Amino acid sequence: MDAPRLRPGVPFPLGAAWDGTGTNFALYSENAEAVDLCLVDEHGAETPIRLQERTAFVWHGWVEGVGPGQRYGYRVHGPYEPARGLRFNPSIRVCDPYARAMDGLVRWEKGAFAYDTLHPDKDLVRSNNDGVGPPLAFVVDPRFDWEDDKKPNTPLFKSIIYELHVKGFTQNHPELPPDLRGTYSGLAHPAIVGYLKDLGVTAVELLPVHTFVDDQHLLENGLRNYWGYNTLGFFAPAVRYRSGDTPVAELDQFRSMVKAMHKAGIEVILDVVYNHTAEGNHLGPTLSFKGIDNPTYYRLSPEDKRYYFDTTGTGNTLNVPHPQTLQLLMDSLRYWVTEMHVDGFRFDLASSLARGLHQVDKLSSFFTIIHQDPIISAVKLIAEPWDVGEGGYQVGNFPIRWAEWNGRFRDAMRAFWRGDGGKAAELGYRLTGSSDLYETDGRKPYASINFVTCHDGFTMRDLVSYNEKHNQANGEDNRDGTDDNRSWNCGAEGPTEDPGINALRHRQVRNLLATLLLSQGAPMLLSGDERGHTQDGNNNAYCQDNAINYLDWVLDDEKRALLDFTKRLLKLRHQHPSLRRARFFRGRAIRGDDMFDLMWFRHDGQTMTDEDWQNHTTSSFGMFYAGDGILDNDELGDRLVDDDLLVLLNASGGDLGFHMPLPDEQRRWELLIDTSNDKNQASLAAGDFSPLMAHSLQLWRRARVGQPVR
Repeated sequence: MDAPRLRPGVPFPLGAAWDGTGTNFALYSENAEAVDLCLVDEHGAETPIRLQERTAFVWHGWVEGVGPGQRYGYRVHGPYEPARGLRFNPSIRVCDPYARAMDGLVRWEKGAFAYDTLHPDKDLVRSNNDGVGPPLAFVVDPRFDWEDDKKPNTPLFKSIIYELHVKGFTQNHPELPPDLRGTYSGLAHPAIVGYLKDLGVTAVELLPVHTFVDDQHLLENGLRNYWGYNTLGFFAPAVRYRSGDTPVAELDQFRSMVKAMHKAGIEVILDVVYNHTAEGNHLGPTLSFKGIDNPTYYRLSPEDKRYYFDTTGTGNTLNVPHPQTLQLLMDSLRYWVTEMHVDGFRFDLASSLARGLHQVDKLSSFFTIIHQDPIISAVKLIAEPWDVGEGGYQVGNFPIRWAEWNGRFRDAMRAFWRGDGGKAAELGYRLTGSSDLYETDGRKPYASINFVTCHDGFTMRDLVSYNEKHNQANGEDNRDGTDDNRSWNCGAEGPTEDPGINALRHRQVRNLLATLLLSQGAPMLLSGDERGHTQDGNNNAYCQDNAINYLDWVLDDEKRALLDFTKRLLKLRHQHPSLRRARFFRGRAIRGDDMFDLMWFRHDGQTMTDEDWQNHTTSSFGMFYAGDGILDNDELGDRLVDDDLLVLLNASGGDLGFHMPLPDEQRRWELLIDTSNDKNQASLAAGDFSPLMAHSLQLWRRARVGQPVR
C-alpha cells in the first residue's frame, strides 16, 4: 500500500467518519504516549500511520483516499504498569471502540493477550508477541434508504413485549431459506413478522446484538457465548447474524429488519450490555478498551489498580462515572436510535451503571444525562434493576421515565402458583401494577415490566416440569445457574407419561400465562413459552448454541392448543382497556356506594378482609376490574368504558365453587378463559356458583351497562 496522505483532521466525531474523499479517524486516550492507526488490506498487510494530532486527549487524523470497506485497527503506545492501572502494549492491535462494523470474531490463535501467559507472574509481564487476534473495524458508508419508516410509538401501557434471540427464534423455521436462518434477514422474513403480528405482540426485545465475544474457554469446550452478554463493540451489529459473506452487509440487514418490523406495527427494543465488556479481569484479553486507556474505561480497585472493581460477575465493570466512558454510552444509544431506528433499550445489570463505589445512586450522572437527552429520553428505557454487587437489588428504585423488570412480580407469581403460603397480599400488589414500588415516585403501573420467565432461567414449560436445574451440558458439573427457581415439577422430575401430572402441568402453564397477561403493567413474554418450548431443565443455557435454545416450529396438538390459548389472551388484552390501565386504581366508588374500580372477593362471594390477606392459607380469591371511567391515555386523560372483568384464582389443591359477586338483574357473567378447559363456555348470574378446579384460573366478563353479552 502506498503511503497515504495524512492531514490533521478533527477530534470529533470519535471513530471513523468518511466524507466522500477521505476518512477522519479519532481515538480517545488520555494516558497514551503515541497512537498508530493501522490500515489493513485484503491480504492482511498492515500500513501503520502515526497520528500526530492530540486535542483534549483525542488522537486524530484525516487520511486521503480511505473510504468504505477499509479495515483498520490501532496500536497504542504507553507504559505497561498494571500497579498503576496502565496496560498499554503496541504489540496488540486493538479494535476501535466506535467501530460501526467489524470483520469477524476474535481470532484467539492469532494472539489477544497483552501479557506473557506463560510467565509465572502472568499479567505483570508484558508480552512481546505480535497479537492480531482482535477483530478489525471497517470504515462504513452510513447511508440507508429508510423510505417512509415510521416508528409505531406504542405507549408502554399498551405494549406486549416479546423477548427473543435472533438465531434461536429463526434457526429452525421451515419457511425460511437456509441462508436466512439465524440472521437479521431471517427475522425480517414475512413468515416471522407475520407470526409475531398474528400472535399479538407489540414489541420484540432482542437479546444482545452488539458485537460480542465467544470466551476462549467456551470454544475449547465446544460451546459458544450464545446469549451475547459479552460485548466488544457498542456500535457494531454482531456479524454472526449476517446473511451471506459480504462485509458490512449486517448494517443494512439489521436496518431492513427494523423497517419490516415497523411496517407491521412492531417495535424493536435492544437488550444492551453497558455494564462490562468482553475483556474480563486482569487476566483477560486485550481487545480494545484495556489497551487504549484502561483507567478511563474500567473501574479499578481503589486498593490496587492492578485489579478491577467488579459488580457484574464478569471480571470488570465499565467506569461510567468517567465523562469519556459516559460519552461512549450516550453516543452508542443515540446512534442506535437515530441511525438504526430502534425504539428502546433494556439495560442489563443496570444498577452497576449508577454506582458510586458501593451505593447505587438514582441521581447519578448516567440517569441525569439520559433524563436531559431529548433523543434517548423519548424512547423506552427498561432497567434490569440489579447487579451482583453489595446493595445491587434495586427493584422499585429507578427514577421517573424508567420502567423495570419487576423481579418481585416474577417471584410472587411463581410462588403463588407453586402453592407457597402467605403470598396473597404480595400477589394483590403485583396483579394491580405494583403501586407499592412505583406510585410514590411519580411513576405509573407500566413502570412494571411484568414477567414470569425470561432468557435467564427455566422456560415456562420447564418451570412446571423440574424442581432442580439440569445444567450438565454447560460443563460446570451443574454448579452454574441459580438454585432459587421457585419451580414445581407437579409430581415428577422432567418428562413423564403420567396423564394426571401432564394435565396439571398444562393448567399451570396456562395459569402463569394468564396471570401475566391479565395483570396491570407491561407484560413481557419469553419466546417459545406460547408453544411449550423446553430447555430440558437447563436454567442457564447461555452457552448452548444448539437445539436446547432453538425453537421447534413443529406443532403437535398440545402445542397448538397452547399457542391458540396464548393468542386469545393477547387478543383480550388488546380488546379490554381494563387490563392495561394507564394509572393506578384509586379504590373509588363507580356506581353507588357498593361498587369500586377495584374489588377483591373470597370464593364465598364476600369481600376480602385484612385477615384474609394476611392469612397464610389464603390461596384463592377473585379480582374485579370495573369497566367505567378508564383512562386510556395517560397524557390526555381520554376516558373509555369497558366491560366489567372478574379474574378468579385458585392455587389450592382442592376444587372450589366460586360465588359470582355483584348482583345486576340486567347483566350476566360470561366465561372467557378457563385454564382447566380451553373449550369451557358458561354464562352465570350473580349469586350462581362457578366450579373452579384446583390449580386453575378463570376470566369472566360482564357487558358494560346498556350492552348485551356478546
